[in-house]
Amino acid sequence: MNIADAQKLVWENKVAKGFDKSDVPTEFCYIQGELAEAFEAWRTKSESLSEELADVVIYVLGLATMTNIDLAEAVREKISKNAKRRYITDPQTGSHLRVYDGD
Repeated sequence: MNIADAQKLVWENKVAKGFDKSDVPTEFCYIQGELAEAFEAWRTKSESLSEELADVVIYVLGLATMTNIDLAEAVREKISKNAKRRYITDPQTGSHLRVYDGD
């Protein structure tokens, strides 16, 4: 399944079940909650991690539709942008520092 198909199916399910289609702040809260559940599943090595990550993606797909974002295109553009970025490794901290944004 591709992102566009998943986004359409998530929206159709949201509409069919009568879930709210306009409360963007609440959707962000749901995403945060699901992400916390995913972290807890990972931390405890729970088998539910894949399901929790799927919940995060489902809420993000729904939010994208609510905010009129073609998530497939947004992801494509972001991957392209990230590919053009250049980083160096800070010798003192080992962290990556962006030195070129690619724009």
